[in-house]
Amino acid sequence: MKPRTLLVATALFSFTFLLHSCKKAKADAEEFETTFELSGDQAIADNLTEDANDVFMETAANEGLTGSNIVAGTVESTGILGCATVTVTPLSGFPKTIVIDFGTAGTCASPNGIIRKGKITVLLSDSVRKAGSTARMTFDNYFVNNYKKEGIITWTNTSPAPGSKSWRRVVKDGKITAPDGRFWFHEGIKDVVQTAGVPTPFNLLDDVFSITGNHTVTNAAGATREVTTPEALQKKTICENIDKGKLKIQGPNHYAIIDFGDGTCDKVATISIDGRTPRTILLR
Repeated sequence: MKPRTLLVATALFSFTFLLHSCKKAKADAEEFETTFELSGDQAIADNLTEDANDVFMETAANEGLTGSNIVAGTVESTGILGCATVTVTPLSGFPKTIVIDFGTAGTCASPNGIIRKGKITVLLSDSVRKAGSTARMTFDNYFVNNYKKEGIITWTNTSPAPGSKSWRRVVKDGKITAPDGRFWFHEGIKDVVQTAGVPTPFNLLDDVFSITGNHTVTNAAGATREVTTPEALQKKTICENIDKGKLKIQGPNHYAIIDFGDGTCDKVATISIDGRTPRTILLR
Protein backbone atom coordinates (compact mmCIF):
# COMPACT_ATOMS: atom_id res chain seq x y z
CA MET A 1 0.00 0.00 0.00
CA LYS A 2 1.32 3.43 -0.92
CA PRO A 3 2.20 5.74 1.99
CA ARG A 4 -0.50 8.25 0.99
CA THR A 5 -3.13 5.50 0.76
CA LEU A 6 -2.01 4.08 4.11
CA LEU A 7 -2.24 7.51 5.69
CA VAL A 8 -5.77 8.02 4.38
CA ALA A 9 -6.87 4.56 5.56
CA THR A 10 -5.41 5.18 9.01
CA ALA A 11 -7.18 8.52 9.26
CA LEU A 12 -10.50 6.98 8.21
CA PHE A 13 -10.12 4.18 10.75
CA SER A 14 -9.29 6.66 13.51
CA PHE A 15 -12.24 8.86 12.59
CA THR A 16 -14.62 5.87 12.51
CA PHE A 17 -13.30 4.61 15.85
CA LEU A 18 -13.66 8.03 17.47
CA LEU A 19 -17.16 8.48 16.04
CA HIS A 20 -18.18 5.06 17.36
CA SER A 21 -16.64 5.82 20.74
CA CYS A 22 -18.44 9.17 20.95
CA LYS A 23 -21.78 7.59 20.05
CA LYS A 24 -21.23 4.83 22.62
CA ALA A 25 -20.28 7.35 25.31
CA LYS A 26 -23.34 9.46 24.52
CA ALA A 27 -25.65 6.42 24.64
CA ASP A 28 -24.06 5.34 27.93
CA ALA A 29 -24.54 8.80 29.43
CA GLU A 30 -28.18 8.87 28.29
CA GLU A 31 -28.83 5.46 29.83
CA PHE A 32 -27.14 6.60 33.05
CA GLU A 33 -29.39 9.64 33.35
CA THR A 34 -32.52 7.70 32.35
CA THR A 35 -31.82 5.16 35.10
CA PHE A 36 -31.37 8.00 37.59
CA GLU A 37 -34.57 9.74 36.49
CA LEU A 38 -36.66 6.56 36.55
CA SER A 39 -35.26 5.74 40.00
CA GLY A 40 -36.57 9.03 41.32
CA ASP A 41 -39.88 8.40 39.57
CA GLN A 42 -40.25 4.99 41.20
CA ALA A 43 -39.45 6.44 44.62
CA ILE A 44 -42.26 8.96 44.19
CA ALA A 45 -44.67 6.29 42.85
CA ASP A 46 -43.98 4.01 45.83
CA ASN A 47 -44.42 6.88 48.23
CA LEU A 48 -47.77 7.89 46.73
CA THR A 49 -48.96 4.29 46.92
CA GLU A 50 -48.09 4.21 50.62
CA ASP A 51 -49.96 7.49 51.04
CA ALA A 52 -53.03 5.84 49.47
CA ASN A 53 -52.60 2.98 51.95
CA ASP A 54 -52.67 5.49 54.83
CA VAL A 55 -55.88 7.03 53.48
CA PHE A 56 -57.46 3.59 53.06
CA MET A 57 -56.51 2.30 56.52
CA GLU A 58 -57.71 5.45 58.29
CA THR A 59 -61.00 5.38 56.39
CA ALA A 60 -61.57 1.70 57.23
CA ALA A 61 -60.91 2.34 60.92
CA ASN A 62 -63.08 5.47 61.11
CA GLU A 63 -65.97 3.70 59.38
CA GLY A 64 -65.74 0.55 61.50
CA LEU A 65 -64.69 -1.63 58.55
CA THR A 66 -61.61 -3.29 60.00
CA GLY A 67 -63.44 -6.11 61.73
CA SER A 68 -61.94 -5.11 65.08
CA ASN A 69 -65.04 -3.78 66.87
CA ILE A 70 -63.70 -0.23 66.93
CA VAL A 71 -66.14 2.20 68.51
CA ALA A 72 -66.82 5.29 66.40
CA GLY A 73 -64.87 8.31 67.64
CA THR A 74 -62.20 6.32 69.46
CA VAL A 75 -59.69 5.99 66.59
CA GLU A 76 -56.33 7.66 67.11
CA SER A 77 -55.04 8.75 63.72
CA THR A 78 -53.01 11.35 61.82
CA GLY A 79 -56.17 13.15 60.71
CA ILE A 80 -55.74 12.56 56.96
CA LEU A 81 -59.52 12.66 56.47
CA GLY A 82 -60.12 15.90 58.37
CA CYS A 83 -61.50 17.77 55.36
CA ALA A 84 -62.63 14.81 53.25
CA THR A 85 -66.17 13.56 52.78
CA VAL A 86 -66.57 9.79 53.12
CA THR A 87 -69.62 7.84 51.97
CA VAL A 88 -70.13 4.10 52.45
CA THR A 89 -72.83 2.06 50.70
CA PRO A 90 -74.67 -0.06 51.59
CA LEU A 91 -74.86 0.72 55.31
CA SER A 92 -74.96 -2.98 56.22
CA GLY A 93 -73.39 -6.03 54.67
CA PHE A 94 -70.62 -6.54 52.13
CA PRO A 95 -69.38 -5.78 49.54
CA LYS A 96 -69.21 -2.05 50.27
CA THR A 97 -68.35 0.88 48.05
CA ILE A 98 -66.37 3.61 49.80
CA VAL A 99 -65.96 7.05 48.20
CA ILE A 100 -63.37 9.36 49.76
CA ASP A 101 -63.79 12.87 48.36
CA PHE A 102 -61.11 15.51 49.05
CA GLY A 103 -62.91 18.11 46.94
CA THR A 104 -61.71 19.92 43.82
CA ALA A 105 -60.30 23.15 45.26
CA GLY A 106 -56.88 21.78 46.19
CA THR A 107 -57.12 23.25 49.69
CA CYS A 108 -57.75 20.04 51.67
CA ALA A 109 -54.58 19.85 53.77
CA SER A 110 -53.85 17.17 56.36
CA PRO A 111 -52.20 18.13 59.67
CA ASN A 112 -48.77 17.30 58.26
CA GLY A 113 -49.27 19.76 55.40
CA ILE A 114 -49.99 17.33 52.55
CA ILE A 115 -52.64 18.68 50.17
CA ARG A 116 -55.00 16.30 48.40
CA LYS A 117 -57.86 16.76 45.96
CA GLY A 118 -60.09 14.47 43.91
CA LYS A 119 -61.76 11.19 44.77
CA ILE A 120 -60.70 7.70 45.74
CA THR A 121 -63.20 4.86 45.34
CA VAL A 122 -62.71 1.53 47.12
CA LEU A 123 -64.71 -1.64 46.54
CA LEU A 124 -64.29 -3.67 49.76
CA SER A 125 -65.31 -7.33 49.81
CA ASP A 126 -65.18 -7.81 53.61
CA SER A 127 -63.56 -6.44 56.77
CA VAL A 128 -60.06 -5.13 56.09
CA ARG A 129 -58.45 -7.36 58.71
CA LYS A 130 -60.25 -10.54 57.64
CA ALA A 131 -58.04 -13.07 55.85
CA GLY A 132 -58.96 -13.31 52.18
CA SER A 133 -60.76 -9.97 52.00
CA THR A 134 -60.00 -7.73 49.02
CA ALA A 135 -60.08 -4.00 48.38
CA ARG A 136 -59.94 -2.50 44.89
CA MET A 137 -58.97 1.16 44.78
CA THR A 138 -59.37 3.54 41.82
CA PHE A 139 -58.74 7.28 41.45
CA ASP A 140 -60.81 10.08 39.96
CA ASN A 141 -58.82 13.23 39.15
CA TYR A 142 -56.85 12.57 42.32
CA PHE A 143 -53.80 14.65 43.32
CA VAL A 144 -51.35 14.59 46.22
CA ASN A 145 -49.23 17.75 46.49
CA ASN A 146 -50.01 18.38 42.80
CA TYR A 147 -48.87 14.89 41.71
CA LYS A 148 -51.72 13.20 39.84
CA LYS A 149 -52.17 9.52 40.67
CA GLU A 150 -53.98 7.06 38.38
CA GLY A 151 -54.40 3.30 38.09
CA ILE A 152 -55.83 0.41 40.10
CA ILE A 153 -54.51 -0.85 43.43
CA THR A 154 -55.86 -4.16 44.69
CA TRP A 155 -55.25 -5.37 48.24
CA THR A 156 -55.73 -9.02 49.27
CA ASN A 157 -55.49 -9.88 52.95
CA THR A 158 -52.92 -12.70 53.21
CA SER A 159 -52.73 -12.89 57.02
CA PRO A 160 -51.61 -16.43 57.89
CA ALA A 161 -52.98 -16.56 61.45
CA PRO A 162 -54.71 -14.49 64.15
CA GLY A 163 -52.38 -11.89 65.62
CA SER A 164 -50.56 -11.23 62.34
CA LYS A 165 -51.61 -8.98 59.49
CA SER A 166 -50.35 -8.97 55.92
CA TRP A 167 -51.56 -8.00 52.47
CA ARG A 168 -50.53 -8.57 48.87
CA ARG A 169 -50.88 -5.34 46.95
CA VAL A 170 -51.03 -5.26 43.14
CA VAL A 171 -50.65 -2.02 41.18
CA LYS A 172 -51.97 -2.11 37.61
CA ASP A 173 -51.95 0.66 34.99
CA GLY A 174 -50.27 2.98 37.49
CA LYS A 175 -49.49 6.44 36.17
CA ILE A 176 -48.03 9.46 37.92
CA THR A 177 -48.05 12.95 36.42
CA ALA A 178 -45.70 15.46 38.04
CA PRO A 179 -46.66 19.11 38.60
CA ASP A 180 -44.61 20.09 35.52
CA GLY A 181 -46.62 17.71 33.29
CA ARG A 182 -43.96 14.98 32.99
CA PHE A 183 -45.44 11.49 33.51
CA TRP A 184 -44.42 7.87 33.95
CA PHE A 185 -46.01 4.44 34.40
CA HIS A 186 -45.53 1.79 37.07
CA GLU A 187 -46.85 -1.71 37.78
CA GLY A 188 -45.98 -4.48 40.18
CA ILE A 189 -46.66 -6.58 43.24
CA LYS A 190 -45.78 -5.77 46.83
CA ASP A 191 -46.13 -7.90 49.94
CA VAL A 192 -46.98 -5.80 53.00
CA VAL A 193 -46.55 -7.08 56.55
CA GLN A 194 -47.67 -5.08 59.58
CA THR A 195 -44.75 -5.25 62.01
CA ALA A 196 -46.13 -3.05 64.81
CA GLY A 197 -49.53 -1.95 66.04
CA VAL A 198 -51.46 -5.16 65.33
CA PRO A 199 -52.76 -5.53 68.93
CA THR A 200 -54.06 -1.92 68.98
CA PRO A 201 -56.37 -1.55 65.95
CA PHE A 202 -57.95 1.58 67.48
CA ASN A 203 -54.58 3.36 67.46
CA LEU A 204 -53.18 3.86 63.95
CA LEU A 205 -50.30 5.98 65.23
CA ASP A 206 -48.27 2.94 66.30
CA ASP A 207 -48.72 1.06 62.99
CA VAL A 208 -45.58 0.13 61.06
CA PHE A 209 -45.48 -1.77 57.76
CA SER A 210 -42.70 -3.68 55.99
CA ILE A 211 -42.90 -3.78 52.16
CA THR A 212 -41.10 -6.03 49.66
CA GLY A 213 -41.71 -6.97 46.04
CA ASN A 214 -41.01 -6.19 42.39
CA HIS A 215 -42.06 -3.41 40.02
CA THR A 216 -41.46 -1.99 36.58
CA VAL A 217 -41.23 1.72 35.90
CA THR A 218 -41.50 3.20 32.38
CA ASN A 219 -41.08 6.74 31.12
CA ALA A 220 -43.06 8.51 28.39
CA ALA A 221 -40.47 7.48 25.78
CA GLY A 222 -40.93 3.78 26.62
CA ALA A 223 -37.67 3.22 28.54
CA THR A 224 -38.30 0.62 31.25
CA ARG A 225 -36.39 -0.40 34.37
CA GLU A 226 -36.91 -3.40 36.65
CA VAL A 227 -37.29 -2.67 40.36
CA THR A 228 -36.50 -5.07 43.22
CA THR A 229 -36.30 -4.68 47.00
CA PRO A 230 -32.90 -5.70 48.42
CA GLU A 231 -33.86 -4.21 51.80
CA ALA A 232 -37.51 -4.10 52.90
CA LEU A 233 -39.09 -0.66 52.88
CA GLN A 234 -40.54 0.65 56.11
CA LYS A 235 -43.60 2.89 56.34
CA LYS A 236 -44.80 4.21 59.70
CA THR A 237 -48.26 5.72 59.78
CA ILE A 238 -46.89 8.68 61.74
CA CYS A 239 -44.42 9.43 58.90
CA GLU A 240 -45.79 10.98 55.72
CA ASN A 241 -43.13 9.19 53.62
CA ILE A 242 -41.33 5.86 53.44
CA ASP A 243 -38.58 6.27 56.03
CA LYS A 244 -36.31 3.25 55.61
CA GLY A 245 -35.25 0.51 53.17
CA LYS A 246 -33.75 0.25 49.69
CA LEU A 247 -34.87 -0.33 46.11
CA LYS A 248 -32.66 -1.49 43.24
CA ILE A 249 -33.42 -0.20 39.75
CA GLN A 250 -31.73 -2.26 37.04
CA GLY A 251 -30.91 -0.80 33.63
CA PRO A 252 -29.14 -2.41 30.66
CA ASN A 253 -25.67 -1.39 31.83
CA HIS A 254 -26.19 0.60 35.03
CA TYR A 255 -28.09 0.05 38.25
CA ALA A 256 -29.32 2.45 40.92
CA ILE A 257 -29.92 2.04 44.64
CA ILE A 258 -32.58 4.20 46.25
CA ASP A 259 -31.98 4.56 49.99
CA PHE A 260 -34.97 5.90 51.92
CA GLY A 261 -32.98 6.53 55.09
CA ASP A 262 -32.51 5.26 58.62
CA GLY A 263 -36.06 5.49 59.93
CA THR A 264 -36.14 9.27 60.41
CA CYS A 265 -39.41 10.89 59.36
CA ASP A 266 -38.45 13.21 56.50
CA LYS A 267 -39.01 13.62 52.75
CA VAL A 268 -35.43 12.90 51.71
CA ALA A 269 -34.00 9.86 49.89
CA THR A 270 -30.76 9.27 48.01
CA ILE A 271 -29.94 7.60 44.70
CA SER A 272 -26.57 6.05 43.93
CA ILE A 273 -25.67 4.83 40.42
CA ASP A 274 -23.26 1.87 40.29
CA GLY A 275 -22.11 2.56 43.84
CA ARG A 276 -21.06 6.14 43.10
CA THR A 277 -21.60 9.15 45.37
CA PRO A 278 -25.33 9.37 46.14
CA ARG A 279 -27.52 12.23 44.96
CA THR A 280 -30.34 13.54 47.16
CA ILE A 281 -33.95 13.62 45.96
CA LEU A 282 -37.22 14.79 47.54
CA LEU A 283 -40.15 12.38 47.76
CA ARG A 284 -42.86 15.05 47.40
